[in-house]
Amino acid sequence: MTGRNGGDVTVESLTALGATHVFGIPGQHALGLFDAIRRSGLSFVSSRVENNSVFAADGYARTTGQVGVVFCSTGPGALTALGALQEAYAACVPILMITSQIPRDGLGGARKGYLHQLDDQQASARNVTRSTAVVRDAAAIPGVLADAWATAQEAPAGPVWVEIPQDVLLEEVAVPPVTSLTASARAPRRPRPEVTAEAARLLAAAERPVILAGGGVRRSAGAPEVLVALAELLDAPVVSTSGGNGSIPLAHPLSAGAWIEDRHTTDLLEDADVLLAIGTSFGEVTSNYGTFAPRGRVIQIDAEARVLGSNHDVLGVHADAAAALGDLAAALGDAGPRSRSRRSGAEVARDLRARVEKRLDAQDLAAEQRLLADLRAAVPDDADTFWDMTIAAYWAWSAWDPRSGGFHTAQASGGLGLGFPAAIGAAVGTGRRTFAVTGDGGAMYSIAELATARQHDVDVTWLVIDDGGYGILREYMTGAFGAATATELARPDFVRLAEAFGIPVRAATLETIGEIVAGTFTTSGPAVVVLPTTLRMFATT
Repeated sequence: MTGRNGGDVTVESLTALGATHVFGIPGQHALGLFDAIRRSGLSFVSSRVENNSVFAADGYARTTGQVGVVFCSTGPGALTALGALQEAYAACVPILMITSQIPRDGLGGARKGYLHQLDDQQASARNVTRSTAVVRDAAAIPGVLADAWATAQEAPAGPVWVEIPQDVLLEEVAVPPVTSLTASARAPRRPRPEVTAEAARLLAAAERPVILAGGGVRRSAGAPEVLVALAELLDAPVVSTSGGNGSIPLAHPLSAGAWIEDRHTTDLLEDADVLLAIGTSFGEVTSNYGTFAPRGRVIQIDAEARVLGSNHDVLGVHADAAAALGDLAAALGDAGPRSRSRRSGAEVARDLRARVEKRLDAQDLAAEQRLLADLRAAVPDDADTFWDMTIAAYWAWSAWDPRSGGFHTAQASGGLGLGFPAAIGAAVGTGRRTFAVTGDGGAMYSIAELATARQHDVDVTWLVIDDGGYGILREYMTGAFGAATATELARPDFVRLAEAFGIPVRAATLETIGEIVAGTFTTSGPAVVVLPTTLRMFATT
């Protein structure tokens, strides 16, 4: 081919929008996309499984604040990506998924017999994306991508899906080169003044105010800082959800921690005469498995309208977290001094954390607590950490102190496999070493990405905790039925497997894990640490 084609228009549009990296896997119908990358300034990160391409773009987006871009092929490739898109959708992570399609004459369910053909590929994506689109002419590519780029970033952010048929990608075009393109995202939604005034009135009169900070606080630019300022203004303790861990520094006197599965925390939330909840739906974990029953007024702030009042009667504030918190702080500025009969927020927070720690200390969990403490000491304060669905991660939801680093989990939708590929994407985007923690069961979902880490020489430390099976499911089933079924797994020798990829690897013990993990942060390139041990969960209450 001598002229420009739809693939060129696509990569030109992405470049004009500010993209620098693309994740994905080549495929037959998508060859026009990948050939065009060769003529662009985009850096391509080649994964080994489409699901992991999306996880990598997810980690990239979470840590850079940019849209994660994925190129994917038709049919099996596109469908394989859906599980990871569910996590991005639930966690509000901006991803632009560009998939190829069969030629235009096969769209609409026509039985042409094309390889990878689906009756309606777009329909498969609708459950896990904010929007979907099919481009039928190359002239429409810039505008469609600009709209998708904006939608992906508008709160509540999330993945978007654009399909471009094979013939559109390959046909020569007369479309001028795309050199400038604007994605017109709406400004963050502000709360209505009368709703802010009512929320401020309730909080100003509260005797026992409590703040519940969810993942929406961490996702909203500037919201953590405004949250702390508002908490100090109210002198109110702040409980973080699992997804909101890091919204307020753990060392802050008003931080009541993130032990959301402990009854003492649930009691505190229930006893509040006014509970201010930001960026949380009071979901399964946050509600301590449906046991939370508020007795006071609940003010719920969220950018996603469907969340408001979905589980409890609330004063709903449909707004971006940072905007709503800032307006509330301004409205409360003239509220005057609080009642002198109130306990201080710091005292309430300190008391709660002491009671939770006392309950933990009464259980035989010294090994688990030491592991988290040793890892925290080993990993630099500003490192981004990624936690798969494994017992160590369930501990980390509540026990990990993010400090100045990002704390990222697969908790939003709960699927396996995010940790390692997301850490790869984050390291690519930030240029800093990242840390991933996975169980041996989850490791098998992303084991192929050892090749990606080696090929791109990514600065990532991957800790695999090997307990011989699906450890948390083993605990759940034994607790519920007295015995576990289908939880024990044959698995490879992870040390030898990493060696086969030419990746430095160390086997660790509970006594040496801290020293070994710390050592990887003085090296370059990928590193694997394998810890054979069986961890236990703390008792939920």
